[in-house]
Amino acid sequence: MASIQYQCLLTSSFAILMLLLISVFFLQGSTARTLPAAEQERMKEMHGQWAARLGRVYKSAAEKERRFQIFKANVEYIEAFNGAGNKSYKLGVNQFTDLTNEEFKAYYSTGLIKPSHQPRTTSFKYQNFTQVPSTMDWRKQGAVTSIKNQGQCGSCWAFSTVAAIEGITKIKTGKLISLSEQELVDCDTDMDRGCKGGFMDNAFEFVQKNGGLATEDDYPYTGVDGTCNTDKESIHAASITGHEDVPENSEESLVKAVANQPVSVAIDASGSDFQFYKVGVFKGECGTNLDHGVTAVGYGVDEDGITKFWLVKNSWGDAWGENGYIRMQKDVDAEEGLCGIAMKPSYPTA
Repeated sequence: MASIQYQCLLTSSFAILMLLLISVFFLQGSTARTLPAAEQERMKEMHGQWAARLGRVYKSAAEKERRFQIFKANVEYIEAFNGAGNKSYKLGVNQFTDLTNEEFKAYYSTGLIKPSHQPRTTSFKYQNFTQVPSTMDWRKQGAVTSIKNQGQCGSCWAFSTVAAIEGITKIKTGKLISLSEQELVDCDTDMDRGCKGGFMDNAFEFVQKNGGLATEDDYPYTGVDGTCNTDKESIHAASITGHEDVPENSEESLVKAVANQPVSVAIDASGSDFQFYKVGVFKGECGTNLDHGVTAVGYGVDEDGITKFWLVKNSWGDAWGENGYIRMQKDVDAEEGLCGIAMKPSYPTA
């Protein structure tokens, strides 16, 4: 009988122990589930506020959930990056946060088509220019129009071309005129392909042969391929005499050119850090697969007095980056420059 009582005691003790262990397990599980639930709620609230601010409407509940999951993963990446220590730049939530990097590349950084056999010009009028200022910001000289937005049209090449022409027009005439990207999208079709991409040198040649460009007001941007309006195309608000290419893979040559006028440049803008860039001097990982046309409108030195940068005007609206601009590290070890910025620079002559 004692043996049976002893066995019953052991069984009872074992049962109590198991109940305690199970209770602890479920308590821990409950706590673990509560934290992710709270985080999930924070992300949902953030996504809702973000969508409302941008006017983002999804076609179905399934699409909304899919976009939320992408948004959440991107926010986690952004917050992890910003919390990982002292960096020269920060990332931020922007209009691209519900896009995968593949979608971002397909929509916004595939607008540059590099001609495989197009000869580069050999003249470079700034070759012997020696009075290079230590800093330059063409915005302060009134030679840069406000930030524009190409939308989901691969027309970055047109925006880069126009910004450079706007700059030289101001320098030569004293007048800052917002010119038409849509005219290039619609009418420059011999070598360029509108929303499917183009190249700045081709566009400069088109403007020269056409006799000039219309204003933004006369030929407004629609962000889609259209039929060339020949009446508007014939209204010339600004003209150029040609263009020159900056010697390739030489930041020293590029700084001479930018010291004298805004310059069209091609870069690799496909990385996640570029997608979510918010502020600071960008030193992110990027290659030299040039896929995006932008405009170098200056250069300078960061507040630390050490880090040099290129001041670059983009065409993704003023909600991206530093009010539409990015500062990219200058004078890097690679001869092609960060993200290939020194590989294919060019500028209009007037």
